[in-house]
Amino acid sequence: MSSPVGAAAGLRTAGGDPQPRSVTPGRQRWDVGLVLGRPRTAELLAAALRRLPGITDARASSVTGGLLVRHDARVRASDVGRMIRRAVTVIAGHPAGSGGRPAEAQAADAPAPRQDHGPVVRPVLAVGTGTAVAIALAKGSALTRQLVALGGVAVATGAVLRKAWHGTADPSPGPVEGATSDAAPDAAGRGTSRHPLLEIVGPHRHRLSRAAALSVACQVSEVALGTFLGWTGLVLIKGRAAPLARLGLATASAQLLGLAGLVAGACAAVAGLSYASNLQWRQLGQDVEHDWRSRTYQHVQHLELRHLEGERTTRVAGALTDDVGQLGAFFAGPANEVLQLGTSLALLVPAFLLLAPQIAWIAFLPIPVVAWLSLRHQDKAAADYAVTGERRARLGSQVINSLEAGATVKSFCAEDHEADRVDELSEAAQESSRRTDRSTVRHAETVRACTTASMAGTLLIGGRSVLNGTLRFEVFSPLIGLPQMLLMRMSRLGGIVDQYQRTLASYDRVQRLRALPVETDGTGGMLDADQVRGEVVLDRVSFAYPGRPPALRDLSLTIPAGQVTALVGATGSGKTTIAKLLLRFQDADRGSVLLDGRDVRELSRHELRHAIGFVAQDPFLFDGTIADNIRYGSFDASDEAVVDAAMTAEAHPFVAALPYGYETVIGERGAALSGGQRQRIALARAILKNAPVVILDEATSAVDNETEAAIQRTLRGFAADRTMLVIAHRLSTVRQADRIYVMDSGGVVAEQGTHDELLTRQGLYASLWKLQAGEPAA
Repeated sequence: MSSPVGAAAGLRTAGGDPQPRSVTPGRQRWDVGLVLGRPRTAELLAAALRRLPGITDARASSVTGGLLVRHDARVRASDVGRMIRRAVTVIAGHPAGSGGRPAEAQAADAPAPRQDHGPVVRPVLAVGTGTAVAIALAKGSALTRQLVALGGVAVATGAVLRKAWHGTADPSPGPVEGATSDAAPDAAGRGTSRHPLLEIVGPHRHRLSRAAALSVACQVSEVALGTFLGWTGLVLIKGRAAPLARLGLATASAQLLGLAGLVAGACAAVAGLSYASNLQWRQLGQDVEHDWRSRTYQHVQHLELRHLEGERTTRVAGALTDDVGQLGAFFAGPANEVLQLGTSLALLVPAFLLLAPQIAWIAFLPIPVVAWLSLRHQDKAAADYAVTGERRARLGSQVINSLEAGATVKSFCAEDHEADRVDELSEAAQESSRRTDRSTVRHAETVRACTTASMAGTLLIGGRSVLNGTLRFEVFSPLIGLPQMLLMRMSRLGGIVDQYQRTLASYDRVQRLRALPVETDGTGGMLDADQVRGEVVLDRVSFAYPGRPPALRDLSLTIPAGQVTALVGATGSGKTTIAKLLLRFQDADRGSVLLDGRDVRELSRHELRHAIGFVAQDPFLFDGTIADNIRYGSFDASDEAVVDAAMTAEAHPFVAALPYGYETVIGERGAALSGGQRQRIALARAILKNAPVVILDEATSAVDNETEAAIQRTLRGFAADRTMLVIAHRLSTVRQADRIYVMDSGGVVAEQGTHDELLTRQGLYASLWKLQAGEPAA
């Protein structure tokens, strides 16, 4: 299935058919070639979809060509697909595809009705302004005409920047899953009185001030260096520079010697200040990233579990890595460039207006052109780089797959076929790279041509002013090369604007993540684990996961203290849900879950979970040593206690056989161990916790029968005077339990009793036992 930029890679037309990338209940991702490289079209498509019934949110990215649609889970996925295709078709056939606006999109984001005099006022203002400018140009003095021309340059620059500000599309794929729309304004920070960038900097404003001061000083030093070089040329041409003569340097040799010292000092100042400012900006970026990641991760650790399950985990991780990294990256680079650009403008524009107003307009004439070229290039380059990256990713994936499938390729004599596939993908990637390179080089050379033309025009017009006596050569000479510094920085304007927009989008996503609700604590007082007897009662409990049928219906059962209770039954009958309710990973919709007669919702989650040991069917092991994983949660446990827990879990024999024993590093998720070994390590971890209540959810499903029997024997001693809830599909695991509850579909208890009692009844449990024993069902 194609990816967003894969749609562009396939060179589909703007009206090409959208393709689904992933479809899950309540959410769909599509590849829409129509919006690739078209920010306005992406905005209109999202606005049109948000107005459709059943659609709760829609986000389209012109950078990747992706479309994310969230909808009511009760709406069929096929119906949503038809809505998306119909919306794309309407927009593709409407002038909106080239800049117009369909009626649906107009209605989607139109502001509140108000009296609009724009159609009358704007033409009147335009005519009046044009008339005033024409009169000024026709009747005014030469200086007036030059100032009017400079004003035109400023207006054109402002118009270009304003259009870029309002026209840049948000490249974000949408908010973090689970954030409510009504929390978005506050979470995004747009409703606060401070600018989002100030919110991002937070407590690091002192470092921001130091970095800004150093950057300004560095720019002043660069301008001074350019001025000193201009004076050097003046001395060589005219034999003296008046500003230096006023300092007491009368002869040309003395002035050159003094200029040599000034140039050396300015060079040293530029180098030192540049080093210090860049270091401060980078440290500021690192501080911002570290601060936001630490505070956000602290918040995430206390989120409700439903926000950390399933696909949401990858999106949360993206906010904690990519988005938080973007916050720091903006201050490490683009923020410094913005300040440098602003400082250059603040120094050069007044200097030209005061010293040489007659050449100011020609010196700064390329600014709106370079700004427009930079912004336009950034819009095109984003899509080009996305296509190139996608094609290179496909090439790399194909090469890896072909090499890993070497035996299959050779067995089917497909070596030449694989070589042709790689060659075809390599040619496609090469063509994309060439197109991107042509665009980048063309942009760079166009900017170079503009700056060169500006310098040539400045020389010609300024030289003419010098010859006719309206501009002194002593003033003109130092100013010749200074605008080029500004123009070269203007070429980065597109990238700066893009990074700014990305930073705001990342800030929105991080803030939405921080707006997700954290787990609430109980209000019923403290819970001392040492005083817990362990009786668990479910009193008429009902619970349903969002968008699903009820997992438990009016369920009542008792798990006696100090006994082993088992839950068995078909998949989806609510066994694991009971464990989640007891641990308060979820809270019951109706009814109560009681521990020693106290509703668990009134207890401190931390103290409740401290009193319960839990081993999941698919236990998670961390990248570290075996000892570290067993000791997790009981961090102060001694080595002897770790070994004792491992022996109880029948993990010690295989651990002791490893070359490094308990110090063996097992890799991410325990990749170096088998499934049964991972389960035994997780079981040892729960045993070491020594909690009064222990839940084993398929904790021995991956071990062989002999190992399971050994674990059962050792667990009998561990289970003495302890409440143990065992969830199992393999009935041999629970045959020694004091009580067995047989769960049926819909979360109801079909049978209960001991193993022998249930076999005698010849009911559901007996049928399951015969099935697992290989006996024919009655």
